[in-house]
Amino acid sequence: MPILIVAFGVLILLFLIMKMKLNTFVSLVIVSFLVAVGLGMELTEIVKTIEAGIGSQLGHLALVFGLGAMLGRLVSDVGGGHRIAITLINKFGKKRIQLAVVVASFIIGIALFFEVGLVLLIPIIYAIAKEVKLPFLYLGIPMAAALNVTHGFLPPHPAPTAITAAYGADIGQVLLLGTLIAIPTTIVAGPLFNKFAMKVLPNAYNKSGNLAALGPQKEFALEDTPGFGISVLTSLFPVIFMGLATIFSLLMPGESTVKEVVELIGAPGTAMLLSLLIAIYTMGYARKIPMKEIGSTLSESIAQIAMMLLIIGGGGAFKQVLVDGGVGDYVATLFSETNMSPILVAWMIAAILRLCLGSATVAALTTAGLVTPLLTLSTVNPALVVLATGAGSVIFCHVNDAGFWMVKEYFGLSMKETFQTWSVLTTVISVTGLLCVLLLGVII
Repeated sequence: MPILIVAFGVLILLFLIMKMKLNTFVSLVIVSFLVAVGLGMELTEIVKTIEAGIGSQLGHLALVFGLGAMLGRLVSDVGGGHRIAITLINKFGKKRIQLAVVVASFIIGIALFFEVGLVLLIPIIYAIAKEVKLPFLYLGIPMAAALNVTHGFLPPHPAPTAITAAYGADIGQVLLLGTLIAIPTTIVAGPLFNKFAMKVLPNAYNKSGNLAALGPQKEFALEDTPGFGISVLTSLFPVIFMGLATIFSLLMPGESTVKEVVELIGAPGTAMLLSLLIAIYTMGYARKIPMKEIGSTLSESIAQIAMMLLIIGGGGAFKQVLVDGGVGDYVATLFSETNMSPILVAWMIAAILRLCLGSATVAALTTAGLVTPLLTLSTVNPALVVLATGAGSVIFCHVNDAGFWMVKEYFGLSMKETFQTWSVLTTVISVTGLLCVLLLGVII
């Protein structure tokens, strides 16, 4: 019954947005109320749950999202994105530019959360696509695929790291096997899926994107733009800070003041703030741009993403209603007794929870609690169960996940087109990942 209520709620949401043309944020809040009532939540707790959902979602994303928009706008406004685009085009050529995007996104995705990587890479991808006259989605899909694969499979991302500990797996083995799975999965879900989608969804690939947070796109003379090195370095400082902090933490077991300071610097919010301060100097002050003009750029970038932040918060409200309404507990009872391999059980539970709850991290962590008892009775390598859980947790991203709305808004897609591209893409990642895990299970 809870799953039917969730499905009915999603149908109402689609009707309000697609047919009634109601504001997306308002639609999400309305459906959150209706589903909460349907799940039998106490009426006095519904508003608190919705507020908590919005707060927790934006508490995680608002700082990173806002600072990321500022950073992207600063780099974009002085032509840094243009310089990076031209240099990559000249280095790889138009025919191999998709490969360059995939490799760069995969490397960046190892260190950054999906949402952070998306915010940082979107302006650069937009500049490249515009310069080589390719559809924005043609480069955006492989980029998003690489980011999502690393988010679901590889430590130091929160879910893979946490469930590695829960299953008692070796984190080095998870990282090694995860990389072996992530590379072919990225190829299938990125360039190969892209080739297929371009043929069957030509309208979606004709969209030019919606980069309101970056403001009007300017024309630049190459000699007037920052150098390639400083443009790349400024854009990637968040990656550098987070990556170095992760490596330091792995190499320095135990607790110490130095380690705490490094981990503080490597936290997403801190890394983005420090990177923004550096960008204010490299992309602004060092180029003799008045501080008043820099301040205006920062203010405009935030003003233009206000509605997107509300939409993401609305998705968090819907997710929280499903969590507090007991949908996860109901799913757990469906697999209380089974003789299937822990790999398949982990993937199925994570997939169902992902469909119902939205958050890949929540789905993975909840699955770990349900599957861990099965591992005591099995000889399956726990690292493979970690990866199977990760694969299941990224399946069919839809309206109850912040990533769905970010992709929809940034790529300028309709609801239908977002389902046809992004939701299908994440399903391809999930299924391909599971098949790779099963293949590794036979080999090792």
